[in-house]
Amino acid sequence: MTRNRLPTEAFLITFDTGDGSAFRRPRGSDGYPPYDIERLAPQKGAERLRVTLAVAGFAENELDVSVEANQLVIRGKQAEREEADYLFRGIASRQFQRVFAIEDGMEVTGASLRNGLLAIEIIRHDPVHLVRKINISTAE
Repeated sequence: MTRNRLPTEAFLITFDTGDGSAFRRPRGSDGYPPYDIERLAPQKGAERLRVTLAVAGFAENELDVSVEANQLVIRGKQAEREEADYLFRGIASRQFQRVFAIEDGMEVTGASLRNGLLAIEIIRHDPVHLVRKINISTAE
């Protein structure tokens, strides 16, 4: 199967996980925000995945989740806040964009934000195998 060329910053998500190569991280990515990808129990004949990003400090209105072509794009941009007098600042507060390339037939069904974790649900329904009868005409 041939694929469209993907941007170098995209992560590939596929259900072909026999050898663990289904999730490929590009070289040189900074790793922010950290994320997990987990396989969930199938439901009603559909395979399911969850992508979870650690987005501590981001409010719901500062996050954007969209599907563009065959890419799941997650963006975060924190609103301007009054600068505090920090003695130490260890919690990142920078904007980000994380891109995951998804296979044809995968559908992002929803996203939720709880306890600083953004969880995005992805499903792929079993392919429908159609049988079509072809009529044979007689040539005269």
